[in-house]
Amino acid sequence: MITLRLDPKLEQAVNNTAKNLGLTKSELIRKSIHDYLDKLSKPNAWEIGEDLFGKYSSGLSNLSTNRKELIKSRLKAKRK
Repeated sequence: MITLRLDPKLEQAVNNTAKNLGLTKSELIRKSIHDYLDKLSKPNAWEIGEDLFGKYSSGLSNLSTNRKELIKSRLKAKRK
C-alpha cells in the first residue's frame, strides 16, 4: 500500500484525466506507473543503433552547415 501526496494542480489533473477516461484515480496511477517502468526497461533509439552511428563517417564535420557549397563543388567536379 502506497500513500501519495500530490500538489493541488497535479491532483486536479489526475482527477480530470481519470474521469475523462472512465477510470478510478488508482487505476490511472497504476497504469501510468506500469507504462513508465515498462518504458524504462526498453532501449531507446540511440541505444539500439549506437554501434552503427558514425560507422560510415565521411570524416567531414561540416556537412550540415556547408551542405550547399559541398553539393556545388561535387556537381562542378562531375561536370569536368
